[in-house]
Amino acid sequence: MTVPVIFNRKLVRYHRDRAAYHHQTIQDIVQIGADRLLERLDDIQRSFTDVLEIGGRGVVAPILQSKGMNVVSGDLSHRLVSINSALSVCLDEEYLPFKAHSFDLVIANFNLHWVNDLPGSLLQIKNILRPDGLFLAAIPILPTLSTLRDVMTEEEVELCGRVFPRISPFPDLRACATLMQRAGFALPVVDKEELSLVYRSAMALMKDLRFAGETNALMEQQKTFTNKDFLASCITKLQDQDEIAVPLHFAVLTGWGPDSSQQQPLQPGQFSVSLEDALKN
Repeated sequence: MTVPVIFNRKLVRYHRDRAAYHHQTIQDIVQIGADRLLERLDDIQRSFTDVLEIGGRGVVAPILQSKGMNVVSGDLSHRLVSINSALSVCLDEEYLPFKAHSFDLVIANFNLHWVNDLPGSLLQIKNILRPDGLFLAAIPILPTLSTLRDVMTEEEVELCGRVFPRISPFPDLRACATLMQRAGFALPVVDKEELSLVYRSAMALMKDLRFAGETNALMEQQKTFTNKDFLASCITKLQDQDEIAVPLHFAVLTGWGPDSSQQQPLQPGQFSVSLEDALKN
């Protein structure tokens, strides 16, 4: 089956290279996603030795190293991975360069939403996990940036008579759960988290998106310069209050490398106690 090419991966790399110069500016947002992942990790009563961090921004790796773990940090951008204290590898998340069963923990913090073949990447991650190894990821989901998307669509139709794609197509929570099951992870869990970001102006929001490397990298984007009236009109519509609230919705994905020691769901007819007896007790 042909994988649809939604993102220009060269442009994704360029944006992330540029973001490396401003990584401290959006560190607080990245840290929140990392904290949610590390909270899940702290709840697990077992140790991990060899870790792969996909999407290194210098936040997760130092914390894991301080706990005695061997961390490899990988990113599409060589500039972003160079800010890490961990062993760094410039890699393409769509073609992970590791043999099967290389790691007992893989973490991806706000990175996998720029992958064209997300089902394929999740399958590769599952394959490089050791049996009973853990995968943790944070990924933006709908309705993140829906207000910005709606305003841009409305204004572009009014001014230009057509719509150019400008905001990435995020998955929803159900799609994330389906993808985890499809990849073959054992005991998959998908939780929803929400963070409210507040900006003083629409321009401040646009600036943060740029500094985070999260600007438009869609293949079908407009090839000519954007109409200045369009941008001015969007900013005016967004800036109707003193502050702009931007909800960030994201999913925390948890899955395990399959192992025979894990608890298995019973098949129909395998129950050793009848419902009638259970209710009596």
